Amino acid sequence: MLTLTELEDAINYWRQQRPASGEECALSPEVNALAGLYAMMIFHRRHEVDLEQIDAQARQLIEAWLAS
Repeated sequence: MLTLTELEDAINYWRQQRPASGEECALSPEVNALAGLYAMMIFHRRHEVDLEQIDAQARQLIEAWLAS
């Protein structure tokens, strides 16, 4: 399971690794993928999610963050 707080930590980790760029301050693909998951959790008022229920890209990013 991944909690909302853990997801926030993972997003902050990837924001440090791959900061927003360009004049428009676009999010990196990594942060964008996790931000989408974060938005869905907030929208559905979920405090945790099973890692097996999220898409492969977000799961890989979470696993990389956990390994760091």
